[in-house]
Amino acid sequence: MRVALKFAYDGRNFHGFARQPDLKTVEGELIKNLVQRGLIEDATKARFRSASRTDAGVSALGNVIAFNTNSSKEQLFQKLISDSTDADILVYGMKTVESDFYPRYAKWRIYRYYLNKKDLELDETISVASIFIGEHNFSNFARVEPGKDPVRTIDNIVLREEDDFFIIDFYAQTFLWNQVRRVVSAIEKVGIRKLAKKQITDALDNTDKKVDFGLAPPEPLILRDVIYDFEFECSKNYFKRLEEFEKRIISSLR
Repeated sequence: MRVALKFAYDGRNFHGFARQPDLKTVEGELIKNLVQRGLIEDATKARFRSASRTDAGVSALGNVIAFNTNSSKEQLFQKLISDSTDADILVYGMKTVESDFYPRYAKWRIYRYYLNKKDLELDETISVASIFIGEHNFSNFARVEPGKDPVRTIDNIVLREEDDFFIIDFYAQTFLWNQVRRVVSAIEKVGIRKLAKKQITDALDNTDKKVDFGLAPPEPLILRDVIYDFEFECSKNYFKRLEEFEKRIISSLR
């Protein structure tokens, strides 16, 4: 049986998502717990795969992994969902999936950034954020790995004001490495008038001219959700638990 799990984690307490020797990572802790609880033998044999690999310091409320297991759904719920695998990892959803399911092929990803609104002008910030909606070559707003297509489509950017923050939600099927953090850095610099909007449009339209508008800190960034054509079976009160988890993450940003 192949299953997909949905989970949250506080990225501040890990050395990133991807497995690294002798370092505590999200993926490493998940695999260790699955093995210790007898749910998989090892990651390779279980065809363990992840939806999104977030940077060090970045948290998530809805990342997804998939793996093969001989355990029943009841055993999985009992050993994983009813008992969080780690104080910093909360597993709350499960779905049996097709044998060829690969979690990276999602319909949508939603990233949320908590941008401190001090000295930012709301209308200017909203205006520059809208520039990034649609299909663009993001070479100047991402760390583009060799062989990767720098052209991506951001379907929507929603910005709202709450307490000390402008909360910015980015909707897209795929993102490039550091893309959201570099876009946020550019938005912030326009919002405090260190950059003009024309500099942003020029950087999007003229990718042969390399510019660097900086990289926003990772801690205010949260992978809000990864969405597929199906719904996960979630634990009771999972929404409340996620709200508490998010509050815990952002409490250190104030």
